[in-house]
Amino acid sequence: MTPTGQAGPTAQEGEGKPEFRAGFACLVGRPNAGKSTLTNALVGQKVAITSSKPQTTRHAIRGIATTADHQLILVDTPGLHRPRTLLGERLNDLVRETLLEVDVVGFCIPADQRVGPGDTFIAKELADLRRSGRRPVVAVVTKTDLVDQERLVQQLIAVDRLGSWDEIVPCSATRGDQVEEVAQVLASHLPVSPMLYPDGVLTDEPEAVMIAELVREAALEGVRDELPHSLAVVVEEMVPRLDRPEDDPLLDVRVNVFVERASQKAIVIGRGGSRLREVGSNARRGIEALLGQRVYLDLHVKVAKDWQRDPKQLQRLGF
Repeated sequence: MTPTGQAGPTAQEGEGKPEFRAGFACLVGRPNAGKSTLTNALVGQKVAITSSKPQTTRHAIRGIATTADHQLILVDTPGLHRPRTLLGERLNDLVRETLLEVDVVGFCIPADQRVGPGDTFIAKELADLRRSGRRPVVAVVTKTDLVDQERLVQQLIAVDRLGSWDEIVPCSATRGDQVEEVAQVLASHLPVSPMLYPDGVLTDEPEAVMIAELVREAALEGVRDELPHSLAVVVEEMVPRLDRPEDDPLLDVRVNVFVERASQKAIVIGRGGSRLREVGSNARRGIEALLGQRVYLDLHVKVAKDWQRDPKQLQRLGF
């Protein structure tokens, strides 16, 4: 019997396993806590962009990890933070809405940074969620490869004192340490259910969204700290090139990169357009790997003044 008193699914209904579990897990944490890297490690393939800059993730990207006994659908959200712009407020709202729709929450806290105000801010929000009994919360201490054993123990104690968690799991997504343990712990809190997605599906993100994210990731590499907050990417069109041989198709992809100021536009373009060419080359390789075909990527950088604070521009850019 399930906790609700209803009969659980049979082995056939559970995809061949008597207790097959499937559901949604949300990874939350302050910016640059390792959520996207952990999502990619759990799925086994890149489905969320990563960057050393904060506020990289702008969308709730779903990665789907399917094993013999569970299907874990990971929702990677923007970092919860004290907002300073309308964009920041909307990103926080996106996280809070997501928390109410998932089966389990993974609170990511990096091992190489002391627990700070940002972590405390998130812990308080999650405490209400957990006290209500609506969602279990697992604390995931990330980036353990960056600290020694003594520092890790200190961080685990600090995380334990930060709140009351269903479980605490340390891991290193980049090195693969304890990633499987994180998956098993999260999956243990999922409901008994048949698969929600076909086996082999890794994400439900539209191709245009993933292409935009790959371009934004390439544009974020090696730039000043203030630029990530001011960068938005929109795929304008994706059109197969006409008169191409069937065995060698080419897709024309037109993408606009929006910044808030002319000085930021100059950063993205670089001297003589050198940096934009590098961004295009790096992004194109990722897009071709995603789509499995050759791509002609046409990048344009445009200024949308103060778009993070303008409701109309935020809507036009997809926020």
